[in-house]
Amino acid sequence: MAKRRPSGDGMVRKRDDGRWEGRIVVGHKNNGDPIYRYVLAKTQSELTQKLHDKIEMYRDADLSEDCNMTLGEWLDKWINEFMVFTLRPSSLYGYEMIIKCQIKPFLGNRPLSALTTNEIQKFYNTVKKNGRVHPDKQHGTEISDSMVRKTHLMLHEALDVAVKQRLLVSNPTNGTTIPKNNYKDKQILNDEQLDRFMEIIKTDERWYDFFYTEITIGLRKGEICGLKWSDFDEHSGKLKIQRSVGGIKDGVLPVGETKTETGTREILLPPSTVELLRKRKENAISDWIFPNWHNPEEPMNPQSAYTRLIILLKKAELPLIRFHDLRHTFATMALENGMNVKTLSTTIGHVSSATTIDIYSHITDTMQRQAAAKIDRRIGGTEAEIPRAEERARVDTLPPDFEPYKPKCRKSGTGCVTMINDHLYEGRYTPTNAYGKRESHNIYAKTREECEEKLAAMIAEVKDNIKAEKERLKPLTIR
Repeated sequence: MAKRRPSGDGMVRKRDDGRWEGRIVVGHKNNGDPIYRYVLAKTQSELTQKLHDKIEMYRDADLSEDCNMTLGEWLDKWINEFMVFTLRPSSLYGYEMIIKCQIKPFLGNRPLSALTTNEIQKFYNTVKKNGRVHPDKQHGTEISDSMVRKTHLMLHEALDVAVKQRLLVSNPTNGTTIPKNNYKDKQILNDEQLDRFMEIIKTDERWYDFFYTEITIGLRKGEICGLKWSDFDEHSGKLKIQRSVGGIKDGVLPVGETKTETGTREILLPPSTVELLRKRKENAISDWIFPNWHNPEEPMNPQSAYTRLIILLKKAELPLIRFHDLRHTFATMALENGMNVKTLSTTIGHVSSATTIDIYSHITDTMQRQAAAKIDRRIGGTEAEIPRAEERARVDTLPPDFEPYKPKCRKSGTGCVTMINDHLYEGRYTPTNAYGKRESHNIYAKTREECEEKLAAMIAEVKDNIKAEKERLKPLTIR
């Protein structure tokens, strides 16, 4: 008589049609009934292998009844129940468009619990080639690498929540490969073009203050439209950036938070910009520094600002750059005139990252005043005095045993860490499992240090699981 199968090894039987069937319990319905997963094979030995693979896949799983919903249904639930109050309106709209245009046409009807890493990888390859909703002559149906990355990051986040909600055992986006960042060359106005731009805006009395302010402080389009007089301190020459105006949606112009946490900031203005805003304030008719021309109770529509920019560029016979390229022009000019990268990063509200050349460890008012005066000399044509910093002896705060971080050399078996973007790191470990196959395990974190810590914990756990599975793979007696 065959021995009874140990608990957790599933059930095996031979069907009437001659094939072998195995099943395991992966969770329970709301009424307590078990949720099964099945495997079929032609031979007993083939079934044993498949069953062990399935057991490994659903190890420690306790799925809920909702695991049978489709990916499209889950994404709708995720966006409306988990993300609706955590995202800015513009980001929420972007997520909704990715779900509607990129994911649902290809994977929307797939059962959530049936998704595999291989299937997700094929999806990325397919959506890269055929994901553009409205084909054009230049790109056809192909979407950009950055859009594939956005799709992956959003899908990864959504499926992470599905794991926490007991709808998935593991995140199938782990182990996939996505395109590297491929940014287009930034367009900026050179010295001659900048002079022509400054001359042409002088002829536009209504828009001169707006574009002069933009080119001297380099705000995002939504940020400059969202400025209020309460943000401006004419005595200290400081300006607070603490809100952003989005594009019109459903007839409403949304006003929300800045793009990032570091986007909420306070900056020092060039003296000429302080004077310009001070004079403008004398005739202010609204709480907004740059109100809507037709309805002063509302902020300027960012699209109106871009439309006017194009008109002015055409009049000046200049390249038709984007509004954001005025920001790039400011940043380039600031660096050329001596502003250090750290000061610039704070001034324009960038998130600090490993890719930023961090020349100084902190920001001082003197550094910002120096940079502001230099910008004022270049654009305002003034002879603004450049403040001198107080000379201080350098204090070495580094411990005697300090050694710089060297990311190139890692010991075998410690995995690898990759920076995906400014605020997301990926840790990956690819060992050989108990069945002799290579398998990838991924974790994500907001900092390199957190990623290293999570990676070490994951590697220890994976090694223990592989060791335990090897013990389980000792010869089994099957009924």
